[in-house]
Amino acid sequence: MKVTGVRTRLYEFTAARALGDANLPTGSDRANGLAVFLDTDEGITGVTTSGPGAQAAIHGLADAFLVGQDPRGVRGLWKRMVDAVFKGGNCGQVTGAISALDIALWDLKAKANNEPLWRTLGASVPKVKAYASGIDMNLTDAEISQFYGGLAAQGVQAGKLKVGVDFEADERRLELMQQALATSGKRPLLMIDSNEYWSPKQAIRRISQLEERFDLTWVEEPARRWDYRGLRQVSRGIKAAVATGENLHEIGDFMALIDNEAVDVVQVGSNTSGITGAMQVADMASGFELPVALMNCPGNFMAHLAAALPNHMMMEVVQAGREVCFSVDMTIEDGYIVLGDSPGLGWVFDEEKLAALEVEALTPGLTLGSWGRRRGGGLFIVPPDEQDDLHGR
Repeated sequence: MKVTGVRTRLYEFTAARALGDANLPTGSDRANGLAVFLDTDEGITGVTTSGPGAQAAIHGLADAFLVGQDPRGVRGLWKRMVDAVFKGGNCGQVTGAISALDIALWDLKAKANNEPLWRTLGASVPKVKAYASGIDMNLTDAEISQFYGGLAAQGVQAGKLKVGVDFEADERRLELMQQALATSGKRPLLMIDSNEYWSPKQAIRRISQLEERFDLTWVEEPARRWDYRGLRQVSRGIKAAVATGENLHEIGDFMALIDNEAVDVVQVGSNTSGITGAMQVADMASGFELPVALMNCPGNFMAHLAAALPNHMMMEVVQAGREVCFSVDMTIEDGYIVLGDSPGLGWVFDEEKLAALEVEALTPGLTLGSWGRRRGGGLFIVPPDEQDDLHGR
């Protein structure tokens, strides 16, 4: 089997609901994607999606390093791509391209084996504990209860709330999330995420206040993603675990955090240089007796990897209606992502729906998760009347 080429298609859509955090409290429901198809001479195609900005790099890397190669040698091909970008660095859109191609290669490998990817990766049980994540700073109180209550009805007991701008609102909304998750019939597990908006001292103060009322499982990105001194300071100053890593790209980015005891829960995902890169980081974390948690992705397809990791805790589930032109063979049952037996990722594009959403060029503007850091982030105190909105950066 040989790779013959890669095809990509841009598309735009409106998500089922808007997403927002401390950096964009008003939220956004505009979204786009890049459908990726890695073709072979045996008629088997590996598929995934990526961010549109990675399109040029996807074609460049595939043409230079994958075409003519046997796609089943996934880890070797991944190494060729990573080595090729050594000077410029495995970061940004380059990482997005490597991630997409690596995932498509794993999809191809499992399809060639005529088995689901979780089995190719060595998992023995095709299910992964899920946690609900609303990316919900923009949601009303009623919508908070509805979202977490909906996943609780599917047995999910854990949830992660966006916080960081208004402490009184954070406290009230956290109580609402806890009440909604309790309807699962299980003890709620509570997490919060301030998305790097706080300074370390501010994080300790705010989190300590919340811990007077709530038992927090972890706090996510309470300081800058790379700040091992600040993250360690927070970890030692609170009771909850510190989770970070979702915005890091490769194993080297995690080394200082782990070596300096700045992370208690290591977060990896599809953008950690793909499945191969995420495996590397998870294995390193396991060597230090640290758990990992998989980040969200459309269709929850990274659950294939999560099922194969012995140190995995639970995976983020957003359910924002991003699967507008494809389906993935998985369900949520009794609080778990349950993977099916379809070959590969179990990912199928609906050609008619994709064609209806396809565009030649993207509409300018903010899309899901693309916003930057709000002015005032990292300052010890930001007075409410100086907290800008999305237009006041």
